[in-house]
Amino acid sequence: MRANIQASLISVAMALIVSGCQRSTDNGDAAATPGAGAGAASPTTATWPASLRVVGDGFPNAGDPCRVIGESEATANFLDHTATLAGCLSAADAERLGGRVVATVDGVTLVSVPAVAAMSGDGDGQGDARVPGTRYHATAQVRCSGYQGAPAGMCDAGVVRATETGTYVEVALPDGPTRTLFFNDDGSFLSFSTAEADGTAAMPIGSSREGDTTVATLGTERYEIPDAFVKGD
Repeated sequence: MRANIQASLISVAMALIVSGCQRSTDNGDAAATPGAGAGAASPTTATWPASLRVVGDGFPNAGDPCRVIGESEATANFLDHTATLAGCLSAADAERLGGRVVATVDGVTLVSVPAVAAMSGDGDGQGDARVPGTRYHATAQVRCSGYQGAPAGMCDAGVVRATETGTYVEVALPDGPTRTLFFNDDGSFLSFSTAEADGTAAMPIGSSREGDTTVATLGTERYEIPDAFVKGD
């Protein structure tokens, strides 16, 4: 009888030892696992708010943290044909652009960046430089209207100056295509690039002057191009 009791006590003791070792091992595994436990934080990805129309994949260069911001109800009061409206998710990134902070919308800092402020070749007597990462000598937003019935607004544009055939301005349209406007060496308007395939060849072309701006029309479409954007230096 005494032998049976001793054997039972030994069995219970061994079971307790094994159980304690198992709990110690389990706790050690949990501590060694990255992200385990109630205090772990999952990474978050910054997103752009739906209230802003974000254009491109970086400003002023592709891959940069800020973005060009197009026209929307939230930005209508901040668009200017002599500047690019950019948005940054951090105030530090906005400050590095060197423009004028005009507002903060849904956590995004909006900066008006003059199209000619920090670039040689735009009135500074240093020659015509290229906008980094593009073929353009300058970029800006110009007033536009009429494409597929679109109301008056702002369109992104880029200019290539002093080619063999003169200067041309490319205006980005809302759904992807562009309108190309050609100018003579003296900055006067020449024509649009048109094609029979999209019906533009049959559209009447016209132009007029409003102060220091050329107003070019293609059918019901209207584009306002400032002289400073066309001529540069």
